[in-house]
Amino acid sequence: MSDRNVDLLVIGGGMAGLTAAARTARDGGSVLVVERADTVGGSGLFAGFVWTAASHEVLTEINPDGDPALARHLVDGFAGAVDWIRDLGVTCADAVTVLRYGRGHQFDTAHYASECARSIKERGELLLLSTVRRLLEADGAVLGAEIETSDGEVHTVRARHTLLATGGFQADPALRAELIHEHARDVELRSNPNSDGEGLRLARTLGADIGFQGAGFYGHLMPSGVPLTDSSLFVDLALYYSEHALLFNLAGERFVDETVGDHLSTMALLDQPEARGLLVADARVHREWITGSYVEGVAGLDKFALAQRRGARCAIAGSVAEFADIPEEWGYDGVRIRDVLAETNEAALAGRSTVPGRVHDPPPLTEPPYYVVETRPAVTFPLTGIRIDTRARVLRPDGSAVPGLLAAGSDAGGLYHRAYAGGLAPALVFGLSAAETAAGESL
Repeated sequence: MSDRNVDLLVIGGGMAGLTAAARTARDGGSVLVVERADTVGGSGLFAGFVWTAASHEVLTEINPDGDPALARHLVDGFAGAVDWIRDLGVTCADAVTVLRYGRGHQFDTAHYASECARSIKERGELLLLSTVRRLLEADGAVLGAEIETSDGEVHTVRARHTLLATGGFQADPALRAELIHEHARDVELRSNPNSDGEGLRLARTLGADIGFQGAGFYGHLMPSGVPLTDSSLFVDLALYYSEHALLFNLAGERFVDETVGDHLSTMALLDQPEARGLLVADARVHREWITGSYVEGVAGLDKFALAQRRGARCAIAGSVAEFADIPEEWGYDGVRIRDVLAETNEAALAGRSTVPGRVHDPPPLTEPPYYVVETRPAVTFPLTGIRIDTRARVLRPDGSAVPGLLAAGSDAGGLYHRAYAGGLAPALVFGLSAAETAAGESL
């Protein structure tokens, strides 16, 4: 390729980047997408639902510390994002309930990525196995980037706007330790391996604001000791049923209301000693949730049996009393787990609350046998990232925008703070916003 001038340069070919580039191309703009992997789609290829909170009020309730303007923009833009998927010719199923508080649609993310790529190639270029060496900058404005293509050649791409959409920094252990938690340095990755903070590092060179500190991450509880080398395990082994089980730390104590969401228990477990715990379910939970469907329309899978086959630390206890005999080498206070399990069941049978509570699923776990899995957090993407406004413009610490620089998807931070209401929805909504900004704003 020769040096180029484009309306929109997109760094990252995941869902946010593809959305912005395809929308720009379909609206008549010139685009160039730079993707370091050998295919497009990023971590979005492992997902299957676009969803978010059903209303502003619901999102505020579950995400009180997130940026309210970004949250409102997400909810307001969701219907348009679903329409956009369908406009590309990708089937989007009827809405179903997701995580009690959300509404969403199942769709084929691989088909979506291919349709976006087709639109991009009609009016621009999509470069695979290519990287960005540096952003071009003058007087505080971003004017494009230096690109190294797969053949080792370096090219200058000048752009009216440059979008950072590299998918977050979850593949970089040092950034995970810095911006999520020291324990996050060693957790498993349930994500593509290429999102290692390229966008964040580029934004930092220009003094972009990074936030929110302590916002956490989106991920799920996974069986410990099972390497996530096969992307199919990202969903198959995710212990979504934890919302109906009990989670114990090494001291044998509960430390979170498990019923509020597996993704929140995952963040809470990261704060515990050694970031590992025992997840305990009874026969009722096994019957109704471990082998059941997590989301309407998705077939169920016996996650306990799969974890056993994969070599996870698992056990089946015939009674509450047997928890006192947990092997010493596991490192847990089995006697305390026995006592807390019995106390929690007694409180539930008597109609008393516990601390932590079990707000959304208070019935006791009294039906043996008990299914025990040791679990650790696995990270999908961080919630800390490059601060943006509702137009996807990158912000400085003083709130001013960096001219010519945009960010979307998991590169962007501020939307959620120790909360979660969908990952594909923000990628699409703010990807579309980035395209609109690029089309309507000149430097």
